[in-house]
Amino acid sequence: MKIAIVRLSAMGDIIQSMVVLQFIKKHIPDSTIDWFVEKKFSSILQNNHDISNIFEINFEQVKKRKSFYLLFKELNKLRRVGNYDVVIDFQGLIKSAVVAKLIPSVKTVGFDRESIRERFASLLYDTEYKCNYDMNVIKRNVFIAAKALGFKVKHQEIITKLPYLFYEKSNNLKPFSNSGKILLIVPGASFKSKIYPPELFADVINKLSLKTIIIWGNKEEYEIAKMIKCFSQKASLAPELNINELKRLISQVDIVIGGDTGPTHIAWALNVPSITLYGCTPGKRNSFCSLKNKVIESNTDVNPRKIDRNDFSISSIKPNRIVKIAKKILG
Repeated sequence: MKIAIVRLSAMGDIIQSMVVLQFIKKHIPDSTIDWFVEKKFSSILQNNHDISNIFEINFEQVKKRKSFYLLFKELNKLRRVGNYDVVIDFQGLIKSAVVAKLIPSVKTVGFDRESIRERFASLLYDTEYKCNYDMNVIKRNVFIAAKALGFKVKHQEIITKLPYLFYEKSNNLKPFSNSGKILLIVPGASFKSKIYPPELFADVINKLSLKTIIIWGNKEEYEIAKMIKCFSQKASLAPELNINELKRLISQVDIVIGGDTGPTHIAWALNVPSITLYGCTPGKRNSFCSLKNKVIESNTDVNPRKIDRNDFSISSIKPNRIVKIAKKILG
């Protein structure tokens, strides 16, 4: 069976969709799986042995240049990728549904109109499946893959999943010594109300007294990371990292603490202990909890279909609460 997966963006969402790969290969070992993704996120997929081909789509360049010619050129590439038995759109947006529809296939599969935010997208699928939008995103991804391809996955199988992000060795990052446990802090996020305050992060670091590394991905995150370091001398800043180096770094630490963003989802994908902090986004929906991967939510009543970016309730999460859970995870 030849399968195409469409999940164009963003990094965390792609990571949460990739969990299905091992279950597809378990039940259909001879399958070929190709992935269609926005160019700037393709590196998160690299080195995964369950993916045969990664097809990049540069919608960002189209948007930047506001060019219909570039849009036509990007979409026209889809006609030349070969034929598939099934195309599965995990994203449920109009742009992802258009991409899925243009890929030559026997059938195109996606969620029904009640299960996605952009309901028009469902009109472009040959087969639709109903799945509660409020359901945990990992379970949603597994659900649609299993339905489309005719197998079942139990909850315990997700709990005991294999790590599924892979990386190449890099000279920029040397292995850590075994001189103590390492905490990784993820200070940034896609928008401000998902960011935990620097002084509270510093309080967590000081109370845990672990060797601490703070990562950053852009200028704004670098400034936040420097603020945390000012409040806590126990922390050090990581160098600027590419995705390959980020995956490798996270694989070496003992616990990751951060908001609802890509690197904390990388920790889950690599079976690295983590605590993900949620305020304006739904924690139990956006993260899959286990004995070593925990979620702490503010008291906000979050509507997953309509995120309030003016909700800064993540700052109400007390550092002591984070420290207590971290200590329990670390034993």
